[in-house]
Amino acid sequence: MNAPLPDPAPAQVDIDTLHLLFTAQGPRALALRDSTAAERLALLHHLHGALVARRGALYAAFRQDFGKPEVEVELSEIMPVLEEIQHARRHLRRWMKPRRVRPTLTSLGCPAHIHSQPRGRCLIIGPWNYPVSTLLGPLVSALAAGNTVMLKPSEFTPAVNAVLRDLLAEAFTPDSVAFCEGDVATAEALLALPFDHFFFTGSTAVGRLVMQAAARHLASVTLELGGKSPAIIDASADLNAAAELLLWGKFLNAGQSCIAPDHVFVARHLLPAFEERCRALLVQRYGRDAAASPDYARLIHERHASQLIGLLDQAQAAGARLIHGGAHDAAGCYLAPTLLDCSTIDSPLDSQELFGPLLPVIAYDDLEEVLQRIDAGAKPLALYLWSRDRAVQRRVVARTSSGSVGLNLCMQQYTQLHLPFGGVNHSGSGSAHGQAGFRTFSHERSVLAAGPLLAVRLLLPPYSPFKLRLAQWVSRLTGGG
Repeated sequence: MNAPLPDPAPAQVDIDTLHLLFTAQGPRALALRDSTAAERLALLHHLHGALVARRGALYAAFRQDFGKPEVEVELSEIMPVLEEIQHARRHLRRWMKPRRVRPTLTSLGCPAHIHSQPRGRCLIIGPWNYPVSTLLGPLVSALAAGNTVMLKPSEFTPAVNAVLRDLLAEAFTPDSVAFCEGDVATAEALLALPFDHFFFTGSTAVGRLVMQAAARHLASVTLELGGKSPAIIDASADLNAAAELLLWGKFLNAGQSCIAPDHVFVARHLLPAFEERCRALLVQRYGRDAAASPDYARLIHERHASQLIGLLDQAQAAGARLIHGGAHDAAGCYLAPTLLDCSTIDSPLDSQELFGPLLPVIAYDDLEEVLQRIDAGAKPLALYLWSRDRAVQRRVVARTSSGSVGLNLCMQQYTQLHLPFGGVNHSGSGSAHGQAGFRTFSHERSVLAAGPLLAVRLLLPPYSPFKLRLAQWVSRLTGGG
């Protein structure tokens, strides 16, 4: 049932080939403009079958690239894509139907509809941290919307890329979906091409470059970035549930998740009990030495590990108190699940998105101070609150701005396909998943048809005093003035 693991040797696509692939997708993109739901569903069916057939190969590839446990591969990489495909299968015909809109006074008798039209040739650039779900998830939306796609994966996951290369070659022809492996030079060459839509998941710094490339072509763009997503545990919280879910979300994939909690504010009187519960849970999940646990992933490469270890050292030198963890081995791409009490210091960990298994814990006395601190920073991709007080929940949701909010849960908003997923300002622009993803890869085209009685004919030149009075009457009627 499972395909063997392909050769993980990276395949660099040369620039001439990129241009040929882009050109070949032009006629196909035009042909797809009037594609039927059945044709698009057939493409999704091919993707579903090819992905399911390579489940075992993906398990092995993720273990090879950064030691990701099979359960995490299933839950965070394979299941989201399969669910996205199934969701699109169930709803695609309805999404594709023109939507009739109500008339305004000046368009009475003129039927009005919104038609979802494919954008055309699309570029999807994925990151290394979730190299399957962040690449194939948007691909599902793009195919459902009737587009051609060129996919650029990260070069840091060669084993996973080899499986994806094999998977996509089986499911699609290159004029529909092309897989373009390579390094920064490949990405730059792709960004120079006049795609109709750019979809990027990754860092804010690279997101700016993608937006600049889209602006050069006057193309639409979707950016899924990141940021320092805060978590708050207030005085009314169920502390056991908060610790249980917070630690799961934080240390899934060794903290390398764009919506993982970056730091946590804890009501001061709860801090001792919170620390005790966290220590017990981490030992229960990963043992006293997480390096020996098969259930704990590794960091993507030595450079990233060294950067995080450096931040840990700086924080401790500044006075941060180690709550749990701290063990590390940069050469082995390992940093233990680590909690630091940063309540009394200006922490070096505040300067950037951590994107790893470091969790600063900050005790607070007044929730207003926490909200002011959050408001002072860049708008994050996610915000998490553990509180049983409905008034506090309403206050935090109303006072803050973020891509999404999780109340008494962590990370699960990503898999709710009836909710749009995306950031705001520094954490991204545009939305993905479900119908939001379909609309992202579609141009919503307005179509207005003339009815048998077209009132505007009464106001055509030559103008007369009567026509002026009629225009003023219509203006008062429609504008209330």
